[in-house]
Amino acid sequence: MRLSTPLRSLAVTALALPLFAGCDPDKPGPTGPDNEGPVYAITTQVLTSDDPQSYVVLTDKMDHTEPLSLDQAIELPGRSLGVGIPKSGALFVAGNEGPTVTRYNLTDDGRLVAGATVSFAGEGVASIGEYQHQFQFISESKAYYFDGRTAKAIIWNPKEMTVTGSISLNGIAIEGAIQTFATLPVRLENQVIMPLGWRPAAGIGITKQAGVVVIDTRNDTATVVKDDRCGYVRDGVMGPDGKLYLATEVYGAAVYRVAGGETPKPCLLRFDPRTLEFDSSFYVELNTLANGGTVGTLLPGPQGTAYLRVLDEGVYSVTAGVHPRTVASAAAWKWWQLRFDNLTATPVAGLPATTGSTFIYEAGDRTLYTEFANGSTATSFRDLTDQSGTVKANLPGVSFSFVQLR
Repeated sequence: MRLSTPLRSLAVTALALPLFAGCDPDKPGPTGPDNEGPVYAITTQVLTSDDPQSYVVLTDKMDHTEPLSLDQAIELPGRSLGVGIPKSGALFVAGNEGPTVTRYNLTDDGRLVAGATVSFAGEGVASIGEYQHQFQFISESKAYYFDGRTAKAIIWNPKEMTVTGSISLNGIAIEGAIQTFATLPVRLENQVIMPLGWRPAAGIGITKQAGVVVIDTRNDTATVVKDDRCGYVRDGVMGPDGKLYLATEVYGAAVYRVAGGETPKPCLLRFDPRTLEFDSSFYVELNTLANGGTVGTLLPGPQGTAYLRVLDEGVYSVTAGVHPRTVASAAAWKWWQLRFDNLTATPVAGLPATTGSTFIYEAGDRTLYTEFANGSTATSFRDLTDQSGTVKANLPGVSFSFVQLR
């Protein structure tokens, strides 16, 4: 089945197919009133010589020895995202084919059925892309969508499927630069904190600018705060001191390793969510945390720690003229664990070196991270909880969306 129509016109019959990957299509999963097991929705994009297609795959477990099949998946045009509130039984699908979001409801027998559609076109949105976490759900009746091209956070009601307003994000645009949002925003009581990154619109480089958008969810107001000491600071983790620590992402570190010169050094900054200010007295060059190595990305770790990614040049040699994206995508980025109390980092022995582009997802009581195969042909979900890196599932394509529906 190949669909080329916009998301809002997809046939309902196509959306009610049995979707449990690897199951008998006549028996899509446990049925009946006792069906209370978990259901996970993974949205993946398959890149081909033709137009790319996306697929929504459902599975009732995240422990597979064989690749998840796309045979019974919902096929969608272009790059699609599947988002939602964990364990709510609803998946909201959007993509780069248009400005719409369609709600799908999970039935008791493990099927997705199309519901209402909402359009963001009235707020100037032309299409929806980038990453899952640009959608932030505050409650079942209130959510935000962060849109860089309009410099707005669209406010919408996932229950009623209506747009209720928007918040201007004044200050996020920099002339001559492309702005991107974090892949893992920080949620605090009454706050959504979205780190920002910028890179030049032409050529290879990093804009020397860090920033965050802080939305007060009580009154739907936004504050944009910037810092000019380093760049591409798209990752943030809350420390035990109540401060937000922000670091240059792997791509920014790769640009510095390849280009050097005037490229901003990868760094660690500190931001106070209460005063909405960067700490001008706090600045750490990331390479000092790993014996001068190439360091980028900051991810949440256990017990008040964080993870850093450190390039192992014994596994991957950086050659002259290589593109930073190639370096960032190399399966050579080791995991190091950072302690906030003394700002020291040490390698995590059990976690294998993987690609630098990493997304974190919660699956029941497990935390998983992604690894993309060379050529973006497949995605593996690995176990981060026990620091083993064990592959729990894999499927074709590049997966930027993961939601536990039940």
